[in-house]
Amino acid sequence: MARPLRIQYEGALYHVTCRGNERKAIFKDDQDKNVFLKLLNDGLNTYNIILYCYVIMDNHFHLLLETPLGNLSEFMRWFNITYTSHYNRRHKRAGHLYQGRYKSILVEKESYLYILSRYIHLNPAKTKQTEELSLSEKKKYLKNYKWSSLLGYINDARKSNFIDYAQVLEAYGGDNREGRKLYWKTISNDLSTEIDIKEKIIGGSILGTSTFIDWVRDSFLPAKSREIPAVQRLRKYNTKAEIIEALCKVVGKSFHEIKRERGIIRQIAMDLLYRVGGLKGTEIGEMMCVDYSTVSQGRKRLRKKLKSDKNLSKFIQKIESGLSL
Repeated sequence: MARPLRIQYEGALYHVTCRGNERKAIFKDDQDKNVFLKLLNDGLNTYNIILYCYVIMDNHFHLLLETPLGNLSEFMRWFNITYTSHYNRRHKRAGHLYQGRYKSILVEKESYLYILSRYIHLNPAKTKQTEELSLSEKKKYLKNYKWSSLLGYINDARKSNFIDYAQVLEAYGGDNREGRKLYWKTISNDLSTEIDIKEKIIGGSILGTSTFIDWVRDSFLPAKSREIPAVQRLRKYNTKAEIIEALCKVVGKSFHEIKRERGIIRQIAMDLLYRVGGLKGTEIGEMMCVDYSTVSQGRKRLRKKLKSDKNLSKFIQKIESGLSL
């Protein structure tokens, strides 16, 4: 599959994630995490990057950052190479540390900065090891999780000098006691709900309103490049939520029921999410609670059936007719 589209411009906002190769740990202990943060601080200064929030987990990390110079690729290349060198040298290993290239979502700042920061900060309390905890225990866990910028958002004394807190907190009353109090109250409420971010990402690469998507396409994508598959995502692909809604409406089942099936309906769901949603097999596998190879095989079986079953083709077209392609 082609690499995801990389759009860079001055002042662009990104949600950046990077996972360990084969989902293995990229931090062995606190020393690794402290080196990671030191290198992050160095890189922010060197490449003039604004960091709004971060979360470090054992096998991946999240960054929400802005690039005044439009230089995300240069920054991430230096940062990942430098940390990998440290890790390999310290732990006497060689080879790749990360699972491919970093993943970056271009974000509409005005609409999603203040929401996405919460989504990122909630990550430590959204893992398998915390799913059985009570709500009060999850709150305590988040407040005590030291490898996150959340601490500085809710406690002025825990601020880091390389984080820009003011712009996010502006939506909650400002960088003051009341703003921090409201931010934590909102985070606490989020623990018992789901922040609907993933469902709104277009083609796995952009999060924003239709106006923002059109602006990005018209401003930064020359006409001759729009035949490139990755570029077409900005207009061609639908969100996961739109695909699931159209599928469930025609099938007459919930997505939870569809995920549990092993037949043709699940194969159709996988194919639509890949072909119309622009998602990778691994992403679909996570959604459907299966291995990515199951997604590939399911789509292969569906294509084979479509060659001899015209009614099946019409059924899929009926689902797609409910999407704004």
